[in-house]
Amino acid sequence: MAPSKTPKFKVAAAHAAPVFMDKAASTKKVIRLIEQAAVDDIKLLVFPETFIPGYPYWIECYPPLKQVGALVKYAEESVVVEPNGEDVSGIQDACRRTGVAISLGVSERIAGGHTLFNSQVIIESNGSILGVHRKLQPTYCERYVWAQGDGSTLKNWPLSLGYNLGGLACWEHTMNGARQALIQQNQHIHAGAWPALSTMAGFEAVADAQIEALMKTHALTAQVFCITASNYVDDTCLDWMKENLGEQDLVKAGGGWSAVLHPFCAFIAGPHTGAEEKLIQGEIDLSQLGGVKVWVDAAGHYQRPEILNFNFDARPLWADEKIDKFSLKGANTKITKEETEGKPE
Repeated sequence: MAPSKTPKFKVAAAHAAPVFMDKAASTKKVIRLIEQAAVDDIKLLVFPETFIPGYPYWIECYPPLKQVGALVKYAEESVVVEPNGEDVSGIQDACRRTGVAISLGVSERIAGGHTLFNSQVIIESNGSILGVHRKLQPTYCERYVWAQGDGSTLKNWPLSLGYNLGGLACWEHTMNGARQALIQQNQHIHAGAWPALSTMAGFEAVADAQIEALMKTHALTAQVFCITASNYVDDTCLDWMKENLGEQDLVKAGGGWSAVLHPFCAFIAGPHTGAEEKLIQGEIDLSQLGGVKVWVDAAGHYQRPEILNFNFDARPLWADEKIDKFSLKGANTKITKEETEGKPE
Protein backbone atom coordinates (compact mmCIF):
# COMPACT_ATOMS: atom_id res chain seq x y z
CA MET A 1 0.00 0.00 0.00
CA ALA A 2 1.33 3.41 -0.97
CA PRO A 3 1.97 5.80 1.93
CA SER A 4 -0.70 8.44 2.54
CA LYS A 5 0.42 11.83 1.35
CA THR A 6 0.99 14.80 3.66
CA PRO A 7 0.99 17.76 1.27
CA LYS A 8 2.14 20.46 3.71
CA PHE A 9 5.10 20.04 6.05
CA LYS A 10 8.19 21.88 7.24
CA VAL A 11 11.62 21.20 5.77
CA ALA A 12 15.02 22.70 6.48
CA ALA A 13 18.57 23.01 5.22
CA ALA A 14 21.26 22.72 7.87
CA HIS A 15 23.60 25.66 7.22
CA ALA A 16 26.33 24.49 9.56
CA ALA A 17 29.97 23.50 9.88
CA PRO A 18 31.06 20.06 11.10
CA VAL A 19 33.70 19.46 13.74
CA PHE A 20 36.33 19.15 11.07
CA MET A 21 38.04 15.77 10.66
CA ASP A 22 36.30 14.37 13.74
CA LYS A 23 33.72 11.74 12.83
CA ALA A 24 32.53 11.15 16.40
CA ALA A 25 32.10 14.83 17.24
CA SER A 26 30.45 15.62 13.88
CA THR A 27 28.04 12.72 14.39
CA LYS A 28 27.04 14.21 17.75
CA LYS A 29 26.44 17.51 15.98
CA VAL A 30 24.24 15.80 13.38
CA ILE A 31 22.17 14.30 16.19
CA ARG A 32 21.89 17.69 17.91
CA LEU A 33 20.68 19.33 14.71
CA ILE A 34 18.12 16.55 14.15
CA GLU A 35 16.81 17.09 17.67
CA GLN A 36 16.72 20.84 17.09
CA ALA A 37 14.75 20.29 13.88
CA ALA A 38 12.22 18.15 15.73
CA VAL A 39 11.57 20.95 18.23
CA ASP A 40 10.60 23.14 15.26
CA ASP A 41 8.36 20.37 13.81
CA ILE A 42 10.62 19.92 10.77
CA LYS A 43 9.90 16.66 8.95
CA LEU A 44 12.83 16.63 6.50
CA LEU A 45 16.33 17.98 7.16
CA VAL A 46 19.06 18.24 4.49
CA PHE A 47 22.75 18.41 5.40
CA PRO A 48 25.67 19.84 3.39
CA GLU A 49 28.12 17.89 1.24
CA THR A 50 30.37 15.49 3.22
CA PHE A 51 29.24 16.97 6.54
CA ILE A 52 30.93 14.02 8.20
CA PRO A 53 33.90 14.44 8.54
CA GLY A 54 33.90 17.70 6.56
CA TYR A 55 34.78 18.76 3.04
CA PRO A 56 38.56 18.29 2.44
CA TYR A 57 39.40 21.88 1.54
CA TRP A 58 43.12 21.13 1.71
CA ILE A 59 42.97 19.40 -1.70
CA GLU A 60 42.71 22.89 -3.22
CA CYS A 61 45.62 24.30 -1.24
CA TYR A 62 48.66 21.98 -1.08
CA PRO A 63 50.73 19.85 -3.50
CA PRO A 64 49.42 16.26 -3.79
CA LEU A 65 52.53 14.64 -2.30
CA LYS A 66 52.06 16.66 0.89
CA GLN A 67 48.49 15.43 1.27
CA VAL A 68 49.04 11.69 1.70
CA GLY A 69 48.89 11.74 5.49
CA ALA A 70 45.79 13.95 5.43
CA LEU A 71 44.09 11.58 2.99
CA VAL A 72 44.90 8.59 5.19
CA LYS A 73 43.33 10.38 8.15
CA TYR A 74 40.34 11.39 6.03
CA ALA A 75 39.68 7.75 5.16
CA GLU A 76 39.86 6.82 8.85
CA GLU A 77 37.29 9.49 9.69
CA SER A 78 34.96 8.58 6.79
CA VAL A 79 31.65 6.81 7.37
CA VAL A 80 30.88 3.14 6.78
CA VAL A 81 27.18 3.05 5.94
CA GLU A 82 25.65 -0.17 7.20
CA PRO A 83 22.19 -0.44 8.82
CA ASN A 84 22.65 -0.07 12.58
CA GLY A 85 26.40 -0.06 12.06
CA GLU A 86 28.81 1.66 14.42
CA ASP A 87 29.05 4.84 12.35
CA VAL A 88 25.34 5.45 11.72
CA SER A 89 23.30 3.73 14.44
CA GLY A 90 23.19 6.83 16.66
CA ILE A 91 21.93 8.93 13.75
CA GLN A 92 19.32 6.31 12.87
CA ASP A 93 18.17 6.33 16.50
CA ALA A 94 17.88 10.13 16.43
CA CYS A 95 15.65 10.00 13.34
CA ARG A 96 13.56 7.25 14.94
CA ARG A 97 13.16 9.15 18.23
CA THR A 98 12.29 12.47 16.63
CA GLY A 99 10.41 11.45 13.48
CA VAL A 100 12.74 13.54 11.30
CA ALA A 101 13.87 12.20 7.92
CA ILE A 102 17.28 13.35 6.64
CA SER A 103 19.57 13.54 3.67
CA LEU A 104 23.06 13.43 5.17
CA GLY A 105 26.23 14.26 3.25
CA VAL A 106 29.13 12.01 4.20
CA SER A 107 32.48 10.86 2.94
CA GLU A 108 31.55 7.19 2.67
CA ARG A 109 34.07 4.40 3.11
CA ILE A 110 33.50 0.92 1.73
CA ALA A 111 33.17 -1.58 4.59
CA GLY A 112 36.45 -3.41 5.10
CA GLY A 113 38.22 -1.32 2.46
CA HIS A 114 39.82 2.01 1.73
CA THR A 115 37.83 3.36 -1.25
CA LEU A 116 35.78 6.48 -0.54
CA PHE A 117 32.71 8.05 -2.13
CA ASN A 118 31.15 11.49 -1.84
CA SER A 119 27.70 10.32 -0.70
CA GLN A 120 24.26 11.35 0.49
CA VAL A 121 22.62 8.94 2.95
CA ILE A 122 18.80 8.97 3.02
CA ILE A 123 17.38 8.02 6.43
CA GLU A 124 13.62 7.76 6.95
CA SER A 125 11.75 9.16 9.95
CA ASN A 126 11.51 5.65 11.42
CA GLY A 127 15.31 5.35 11.41
CA SER A 128 15.62 3.01 8.43
CA ILE A 129 18.25 3.73 5.77
CA LEU A 130 16.46 4.05 2.44
CA GLY A 131 19.63 4.22 0.40
CA VAL A 132 22.79 6.08 -0.56
CA HIS A 133 23.54 8.28 -3.55
CA ARG A 134 27.21 8.29 -4.58
CA LYS A 135 28.41 11.35 -6.50
CA LEU A 136 28.88 10.31 -10.12
CA GLN A 137 31.85 12.50 -10.95
CA PRO A 138 34.17 14.00 -8.34
CA THR A 139 35.26 17.44 -9.51
CA TYR A 140 38.83 18.50 -10.31
CA CYS A 141 41.19 17.47 -7.47
CA GLU A 142 38.35 15.66 -5.68
CA ARG A 143 39.24 12.77 -7.97
CA TYR A 144 42.13 11.66 -5.81
CA VAL A 145 39.86 11.56 -2.75
CA TRP A 146 36.68 9.89 -4.00
CA ALA A 147 35.86 7.19 -6.52
CA GLN A 148 33.14 7.63 -9.15
CA GLY A 149 29.61 6.58 -8.32
CA ASP A 150 27.38 4.75 -10.78
CA GLY A 151 23.82 4.82 -12.06
CA SER A 152 22.50 2.38 -9.48
CA THR A 153 22.48 5.14 -6.86
CA LEU A 154 21.09 7.79 -9.22
CA LYS A 155 17.55 7.48 -7.93
CA ASN A 156 14.77 8.87 -5.78
CA TRP A 157 13.54 7.28 -2.56
CA PRO A 158 9.88 7.30 -1.43
CA LEU A 159 9.41 8.94 1.96
CA SER A 160 6.65 8.00 4.37
CA LEU A 161 5.33 11.52 3.78
CA GLY A 162 4.23 10.22 0.38
CA TYR A 163 6.78 11.91 -1.91
CA ASN A 164 10.02 11.01 -3.68
CA LEU A 165 13.32 12.47 -2.46
CA GLY A 166 16.51 12.48 -4.51
CA GLY A 167 19.69 14.48 -4.40
CA LEU A 168 22.95 15.50 -6.02
CA ALA A 169 26.18 16.98 -4.70
CA CYS A 170 27.76 20.26 -5.76
CA TRP A 171 28.77 20.47 -9.44
CA GLU A 172 27.07 17.17 -10.09
CA HIS A 173 24.18 19.57 -10.74
CA THR A 174 25.94 20.65 -13.95
CA MET A 175 25.41 17.12 -15.31
CA ASN A 176 22.13 17.57 -17.18
CA GLY A 177 21.83 13.82 -17.68
CA ALA A 178 22.03 13.17 -13.94
CA ARG A 179 19.28 15.68 -13.31
CA GLN A 180 17.18 14.21 -16.12
CA ALA A 181 17.52 10.74 -14.62
CA LEU A 182 15.95 12.01 -11.40
CA ILE A 183 13.26 13.87 -13.32
CA GLN A 184 12.21 10.76 -15.24
CA GLN A 185 11.94 8.82 -11.98
CA ASN A 186 9.26 11.24 -10.76
CA GLN A 187 11.19 13.34 -8.27
CA HIS A 188 9.20 15.64 -5.95
CA ILE A 189 11.83 16.98 -3.52
CA HIS A 190 15.50 17.55 -4.23
CA ALA A 191 18.37 17.65 -1.72
CA GLY A 192 21.25 19.76 -3.02
CA ALA A 193 24.46 19.35 -0.97
CA TRP A 194 27.28 21.89 -1.23
CA PRO A 195 30.56 23.00 0.40
CA ALA A 196 31.58 26.63 0.99
CA LEU A 197 32.73 27.44 -2.54
CA SER A 198 32.77 31.22 -2.07
CA THR A 199 35.68 30.96 0.38
CA MET A 200 38.01 29.52 -2.28
CA ALA A 201 40.42 31.79 -4.16
CA GLY A 202 38.96 32.75 -7.53
CA PHE A 203 35.38 31.87 -6.56
CA GLU A 204 34.61 34.70 -4.15
CA ALA A 205 32.53 36.70 -6.64
CA VAL A 206 30.83 33.86 -8.51
CA ALA A 207 30.24 30.82 -6.28
CA ASP A 208 26.97 31.88 -4.67
CA ALA A 209 25.59 32.94 -8.05
CA GLN A 210 26.53 29.54 -9.48
CA ILE A 211 24.81 27.63 -6.66
CA GLU A 212 21.68 29.78 -6.93
CA ALA A 213 21.57 29.37 -10.72
CA LEU A 214 22.00 25.59 -10.63
CA MET A 215 19.46 25.05 -7.87
CA LYS A 216 16.86 27.30 -9.47
CA THR A 217 17.47 25.55 -12.78
CA HIS A 218 16.71 22.17 -11.25
CA ALA A 219 13.71 23.48 -9.31
CA LEU A 220 12.13 24.80 -12.51
CA THR A 221 13.18 22.16 -15.04
CA ALA A 222 12.33 19.27 -12.72
CA GLN A 223 9.34 21.00 -11.09
CA VAL A 224 10.53 20.06 -7.62
CA PHE A 225 11.04 21.72 -4.26
CA CYS A 226 14.79 22.18 -3.77
CA ILE A 227 16.40 22.16 -0.33
CA THR A 228 19.96 23.45 -0.65
CA ALA A 229 22.37 22.97 2.25
CA SER A 230 25.92 24.32 2.44
CA ASN A 231 28.54 24.19 5.12
CA TYR A 232 30.76 27.13 5.99
CA VAL A 233 34.47 27.12 6.81
CA ASP A 234 35.19 27.62 10.51
CA ASP A 235 38.25 27.67 12.72
CA THR A 236 38.26 23.90 13.29
CA CYS A 237 38.86 23.49 9.56
CA LEU A 238 41.44 26.26 9.15
CA ASP A 239 43.32 25.26 12.30
CA TRP A 240 43.45 21.59 11.27
CA MET A 241 44.92 22.45 7.87
CA LYS A 242 47.49 24.80 9.39
CA GLU A 243 48.58 22.32 12.04
CA ASN A 244 48.75 19.31 9.72
CA LEU A 245 49.70 20.78 6.35
CA GLY A 246 51.08 24.25 6.95
CA GLU A 247 50.11 27.82 6.14
CA GLN A 248 47.76 28.53 3.23
CA ASP A 249 45.89 31.57 1.93
CA LEU A 250 43.58 29.99 -0.66
CA VAL A 251 40.62 29.08 1.59
CA LYS A 252 39.23 31.48 4.17
CA ALA A 253 36.53 31.44 6.84
CA GLY A 254 32.83 31.79 6.07
CA GLY A 255 30.95 31.03 2.87
CA GLY A 256 28.08 28.72 2.04
CA TRP A 257 24.68 29.32 0.42
CA SER A 258 21.56 27.61 1.78
CA ALA A 259 17.90 27.98 0.84
CA VAL A 260 14.55 26.31 0.21
CA LEU A 261 13.14 26.92 -3.27
CA HIS A 262 9.68 26.57 -4.82
CA PRO A 263 9.44 24.82 -8.23
CA PHE A 264 8.77 28.22 -9.82
CA CYS A 265 12.03 29.48 -8.21
CA ALA A 266 10.57 31.64 -5.45
CA PHE A 267 12.44 31.57 -2.16
CA ILE A 268 10.49 29.75 0.56
CA ALA A 269 13.38 30.25 2.97
CA GLY A 270 16.76 31.94 2.71
CA PRO A 271 19.12 32.37 1.07
CA HIS A 272 21.49 32.36 4.02
CA THR A 273 25.26 32.78 3.74
CA GLY A 274 28.25 33.13 6.01
CA ALA A 275 29.54 31.71 9.28
CA GLU A 276 26.28 31.66 11.23
CA GLU A 277 24.81 28.26 12.05
CA LYS A 278 21.12 28.15 11.24
CA LEU A 279 18.36 25.79 10.14
CA ILE A 280 16.95 27.43 7.01
CA GLN A 281 13.37 26.29 7.36
CA GLY A 282 10.06 26.75 5.65
CA GLU A 283 6.84 24.98 4.78
CA ILE A 284 6.48 23.29 1.41
CA ASP A 285 3.09 22.49 -0.09
CA LEU A 286 3.21 19.59 -2.53
CA SER A 287 -0.41 20.25 -3.56
CA GLN A 288 0.99 23.23 -5.50
CA LEU A 289 2.75 20.88 -7.91
CA GLY A 290 -0.47 20.42 -9.85
CA GLY A 291 -0.55 24.08 -10.80
CA VAL A 292 3.11 23.96 -11.81
CA LYS A 293 2.65 20.82 -13.90
CA VAL A 294 -0.16 22.46 -15.89
CA TRP A 295 2.57 24.63 -17.37
CA VAL A 296 5.53 22.25 -17.49
CA ASP A 297 5.68 18.52 -16.72
CA ALA A 298 9.18 17.28 -17.50
CA ALA A 299 8.23 13.72 -16.52
CA GLY A 300 5.12 13.86 -18.71
CA HIS A 301 3.75 16.08 -21.47
CA TYR A 302 6.84 18.30 -21.72
CA GLN A 303 9.44 15.59 -22.36
CA ARG A 304 8.70 14.79 -26.05
CA PRO A 305 10.29 11.31 -25.92
CA GLU A 306 9.82 10.71 -29.66
CA ILE A 307 12.30 13.54 -30.27
CA LEU A 308 14.41 13.73 -27.11
CA ASN A 309 15.34 10.16 -26.29
CA PHE A 310 17.08 9.71 -22.93
CA ASN A 311 18.34 6.70 -21.01
CA PHE A 312 20.96 5.90 -18.40
CA ASP A 313 22.67 2.80 -17.11
CA ALA A 314 21.27 1.90 -13.69
CA ARG A 315 23.36 -1.24 -13.22
CA PRO A 316 25.45 -1.45 -10.02
CA LEU A 317 29.19 -1.54 -10.72
CA TRP A 318 30.70 -1.68 -7.23
CA ALA A 319 30.60 -5.00 -5.42
CA ASP A 320 28.85 -3.68 -2.31
CA GLU A 321 26.01 -2.29 -4.44
CA LYS A 322 25.12 -5.63 -6.04
CA ILE A 323 23.26 -6.68 -2.88
CA ASP A 324 20.79 -4.09 -1.65
CA LYS A 325 21.74 -4.16 2.01
CA PHE A 326 19.18 -1.49 2.84
CA SER A 327 16.14 -3.51 1.75
CA LEU A 328 17.07 -6.90 3.22
CA LYS A 329 14.56 -8.15 5.77
CA GLY A 330 15.53 -6.83 9.16
CA ALA A 331 18.50 -4.83 7.88
CA ASN A 332 17.16 -1.61 9.38
CA THR A 333 15.42 -3.18 12.37
CA LYS A 334 17.06 -2.79 15.73
CA ILE A 335 16.66 -5.98 17.80
CA THR A 336 17.16 -5.75 21.54
CA LYS A 337 18.76 -8.38 23.73
CA GLU A 338 15.46 -8.90 25.53
CA GLU A 339 13.70 -9.69 22.25
CA THR A 340 16.20 -12.43 21.42
CA GLU A 341 16.20 -14.17 24.80
CA GLY A 342 14.88 -17.71 24.64
CA LYS A 343 15.12 -17.84 20.83
CA PRO A 344 17.33 -20.50 19.21
CA GLU A 345 20.57 -19.23 17.72
